[in-house]
Amino acid sequence: MQRFMVVGGNRLVGTVRASGSKNATLPIMAASLLLDGQCIIRGIPRLRDVAVMRDVLVYLGAGVVWEKDTMYIDARNVSSQEVSEDLMRRMRASNLVLGPLISRFRQAKISYPGGCQIGSRPMNLHLKGLQGLGATITEKFGYISAEARNLAGTEIYLDVPSVGATENLMMASVFAKGKTVIKNAAREPEITDLQNFLNLLGARINGAGTDVIKIQGVDGLYGADHTVIPDRIEAGTHMIAGAITGGDVTVADVIPEHLEPVINKLRETGAFVEVKDSQVRVAVDRKLKAVDIKTMPYPGFPTDMQPQFMALLTMCEGTGIITETVFENRYKHVMEMRRMGADIRLEGQTAVVRGVPGLSGACVEATDLRAGAALVLAAMAAENGTVIEQVEHIDRGYERLENKYNALGARIIRVHN
Repeated sequence: MQRFMVVGGNRLVGTVRASGSKNATLPIMAASLLLDGQCIIRGIPRLRDVAVMRDVLVYLGAGVVWEKDTMYIDARNVSSQEVSEDLMRRMRASNLVLGPLISRFRQAKISYPGGCQIGSRPMNLHLKGLQGLGATITEKFGYISAEARNLAGTEIYLDVPSVGATENLMMASVFAKGKTVIKNAAREPEITDLQNFLNLLGARINGAGTDVIKIQGVDGLYGADHTVIPDRIEAGTHMIAGAITGGDVTVADVIPEHLEPVINKLRETGAFVEVKDSQVRVAVDRKLKAVDIKTMPYPGFPTDMQPQFMALLTMCEGTGIITETVFENRYKHVMEMRRMGADIRLEGQTAVVRGVPGLSGACVEATDLRAGAALVLAAMAAENGTVIEQVEHIDRGYERLENKYNALGARIIRVHN
């Protein structure tokens, strides 16, 4: 158990670099299981979730060497097609091994995954798509077993544009005979990065970034050297850190196009946002005004940025309305922010945030990854000191967040209980 002790009131100034994308790294690591050979993945962030996925690969028999931000994966000796319940419960994204295992070995067995409890993320879309490819699915005693003597290309329509289902079905289709078409596919940049990695291995995939992805089955893959994209959610969090502290922060090593929803909303509040090449600068020298946001699948405003933007709205002038359309249980941070003096009223999936003159320090708990990041932002802007418990959640998606913010002028101490 670890906690952050945060002394607020310091203006953040300087440049911070975005790490590699967690949500791109995890499916790409899972995709390495397709390869009867070796690959190199660069730009890997040092995160708890990445460590869990590494453990999953090792458990299955892969050789994994992780040096700084580079991972060398050798999947030639993968012999198991079953992941232990303990590993599955440690991270939601561990379910991404289902697609590559069924594709390469024609069988797989996993338990239902764990992760942040932010709402329902059922596996039905994954399983329905696998059945369409020819897999037989058995669900018993909390485990999912999949078998397929032959995988054949087909047309799959996703009822909702699920990121995980899109990624799993892309990987499951790589060795399927013929052509697979995924319609109403998720369009997130991380899916495009997965396509680029798979194509480097020798897959034949196009359409990622649109709602129709086409996969032509191939007979084999070969090694590749790939660098993951920057983490747009981490970058967006840093941008709001600059805004909420009235600072001047430049976020480097980003792809600005991936940040457009956050950039546009920050500009709407009155913040100065400058985009230049692979950098985004956010500077604030005035009281910001409240705006409304509605979370949507990409390219809409990301649900993973909703808690952080709520933290900013608590100190804006006026009233902002947040509508959460992706996860039904993603307002756990509201009670914690209220402890700090925020004026937030919940009405179903809508949060009404009325700006207050200032927040005050309190003892709060990070209930999940993004909620934890939002509390760090609120704490840096609050008067006096704040204690944030359960920061292990934050470590799942942010690489030593306190070090990055302390380098910009924050005062955050990590305490090991």
